[in-house]
Order: sequence, then C-alpha cells, then structure tokens
Amino acid sequence: MKNQSVKKNIDWICVIIYSSLVILGWLNIYSSSLSSIEDTYQKQLIFIALTIPLIFLIVAVDGKFYEKYASIIFGVSLLSLMGLFVFGKTIAGQRCWYAIGSFTLQPSEFAKAATSLALAKYLSDSQINLKDVNRQIQALAIVFLPVMLILPQPDPGSALIYSIFLVVLYREGLPAWYIWTGFIAITLFVFTLIFEPQYVILMALLTIIIVYFKSRLGDRNIVGSSILFVLISGFVLSVNYVFEHVFKQHHRDRFNILLGKTVDLKGIGYNTNQSEIAIGSGGLFGKGFLEGTQTKGGFVPEQHTDYIFTTVGEEWGFIGSLIVIGLFVTLFLRLIFLAERQKTKFSRVYGYCTAGILFTHFFVNIAMVSGIFPTIGVPLPFFSYGGSGLWGFTILLFIFLKMDANKVNEW
Repeated sequence: MKNQSVKKNIDWICVIIYSSLVILGWLNIYSSSLSSIEDTYQKQLIFIALTIPLIFLIVAVDGKFYEKYASIIFGVSLLSLMGLFVFGKTIAGQRCWYAIGSFTLQPSEFAKAATSLALAKYLSDSQINLKDVNRQIQALAIVFLPVMLILPQPDPGSALIYSIFLVVLYREGLPAWYIWTGFIAITLFVFTLIFEPQYVILMALLTIIIVYFKSRLGDRNIVGSSILFVLISGFVLSVNYVFEHVFKQHHRDRFNILLGKTVDLKGIGYNTNQSEIAIGSGGLFGKGFLEGTQTKGGFVPEQHTDYIFTTVGEEWGFIGSLIVIGLFVTLFLRLIFLAERQKTKFSRVYGYCTAGILFTHFFVNIAMVSGIFPTIGVPLPFFSYGGSGLWGFTILLFIFLKMDANKVNEW
C-alpha cells in the first residue's frame, strides 16, 4: 500500500475540475482583454504554465512535510505580510504587493494556505479542546494575526475571507455562540445603516423581552438579558461613528449604493451597474465567444480580474454561467467529501479550510458582480487574472490533494 503512486491515488475528479476552471478562466481573460492595450492574457498564460512545475513540486513533497513544518510556513507567511509595510508596492491605494521587475506578488494570497496549515496543526493536537476558553483564544489568534496585518494594507476583501475559519472551528467544537455573535453583529450593523439607531435598539429590546418570557421559568436570567441589551445598545450606537470615521469614503459610497441610499450610476456605482448590464444582456445562451459588446467595448472596469464573471454571463449566457457555477459547486462538494474521509484530523481540518476558502471567494465574488454585495475586491478562484491568486489557490488545493493521496499510508 505504501508504494502506491500519487498518480493512482490523487483525486482526478478535483484535478479535472481544476484544469477545466483554469482553461475556462483563461478563455474569458483572453476575451475581456482584447479591448485593452495590456497583454494580460499572455501574462496569464505564463502564470498558468508556471503552475505545472508548482503542482509537481507540491505532490513530490512528502505529505508529512506540510504537517511537520506548518508552524514555520505560517511564521514565514506572517513575516511576508509584515514586510509589505516597508518594502511593499502601492497600487490603487493598497500596499499589498512586492514588485519583482514587471511582475508583482501578493503575499496575502499565499497566507490563506499557510493559515490553514497552522490551524490544522494546532487543532490536530490530541490535547486540544475548543470548549476551553484558552484554547479558543489561541485558535482565534491564529486566524486573526494575518487579518490584523492584511486590514491596514488596506485589503478588506482578503481579510473578509478569513471569517470562514470560524465555521471550520465550529465544525471542530467551537461554541456556536461565536457564529451567532458574528451573524447578529453584521445584522445589527446593516439595520443601523438602514434605520435610525433608536428604532434598531427598540427592536432589539422587544426581541430580548419576547425571548425572555418565552423561555422556561428556570432559564430566565434578568441580569444576563439586561447586560445583553446594554451591549447591543452600545454596539448600535457605535455603528455610525465606525461607518463615518473608520470606513473610507469609497467603502461608505459602496454600502450606500448597495442599500439604496445613494444612486450613482456614473461614479462609484458604475462598476456594479455595468456588471449587471453585461450579465443580463447575455440572455439564455449568450452572445457567443468574443461577441460580447459590453466586453469588447471595455465598459466593465477590472473585467479581467474581479469582474471576470461578467464575461461569462454576457458571452455564454445563463446556460454557460450555470455550467461554470456547477463546476465550482461540484469541486466544493467533492472537497468536503474528501475531507470527511481523511484518516487524520490534520488532513480533515485542512480539507475543510480549503473548501471553505474557495467557496467564500466564489460566493462573495458572484454576489459582488451581481450587485448583492458591495465591491470589495475578491477574485474568482482560477478565473480572475493574476499570478498570485492562481498560484495561491493552486497551492491551497494541491496540498490537500497530496494529503488525500497519501491517506493510504496513514493509520
């Protein structure tokens, strides 16, 4: 069993889906960049070619290497994020890249795999019990250390992706109230932006009173309910300050447009409006490859990067979009299936991190180009232009596929 080759044991379903997405992604980058003077499709082809030796290197390394050196890999990743504040190159107001000649490298794309390895390593310790508060703090520190380094760049899109680690931690025993706290905080934040704070506080008070009196007599806690109300009130009253003084102007504009408080089809809302027009114009079967008028006219900004799915919607239509979405969903479900059948906790946790990160990127990107989420700069895995993103996602995926192929040697 130990001598079975990686070629035989690797999950070829994932490899075929990955290859299909990369090829389809390049075709859409090619189409979207024809109207541009930049040679983005040629550069992306180079990035794709370089993934081949990268994949061979990942699968050639012994599977135990990633577990043994997870902490070191995570430490190097943190150092690379810190280095941006000194050596980073600023592009469009973000200090997220290292400049290497005419190419740039974005370390936050690789930090996701490094954080996944570190979290899997920590949780695979036999003594770890996430019911213990100290263990919870330590696990959350692993997740939030890179977030604290990514947010000031500023790169809120990449930082948002790390929220999926809370779901992975919940799967491994983190109390559910962490998830509920995050969900309630987001809901209160949005509600406060839509309604006046006093109305949100009143709704919260009524909800707490209803829950209090519907609870069993022995479960009622007037002190706890009062403290909860005070905390919610304080949070709600702080929302406007955070929104006005912490968020940058373009973030405020995007939220206001999303919530319908501002209409700006020529300014900050231009990207989303053009994106919706492009996707909607594709109809059922699309206009045909290289025939998209919105795409060829260059109406959608950043179409080859964060808005690449608009090319799919316009040129391939609803059917083509459904096929692409189906490939992604099949990949996510397959990764979850593989994660569940792992023989070690380290591999299982890493597998869930891989599926979670890819899914969050996919979901946020599609929601963004559809006008459901504000524009925050989250690329579509294997589709969007960029070497860092493609290599980061490739490393993330194939480390797990190597672990899965190596499970025949696990006891």
